Amino acid sequence: MHEQIRRRCVRLGKMLLETGLTVRALAKATGYSKSTVHKDLTERLPNVDVALSEEVAKILAYHKSVRHLRGGEATRIKWMNEMKKVGSS
Repeated sequence: MHEQIRRRCVRLGKMLLETGLTVRALAKATGYSKSTVHKDLTERLPNVDVALSEEVAKILAYHKSVRHLRGGEATRIKWMNEMKKVGSS
């Protein structure tokens, strides 16, 4: 693995620990694709820094456990905004 990729994996892992962002938000903040961020955090980071990858895995597991709630909330907000548009027209 190239040194640049190693450094990126560690940097992404540390950013995730500091901010607690989702993979999508982290990808948007860094300019990398969602697939690259996910692969770096789940597959490459354990080969680079085991302790950091364990902490990252806990955060990713939490995000996975609440994703159905995030999606439901996003849908609720979407429909509330749609209803406001229809009501004001």
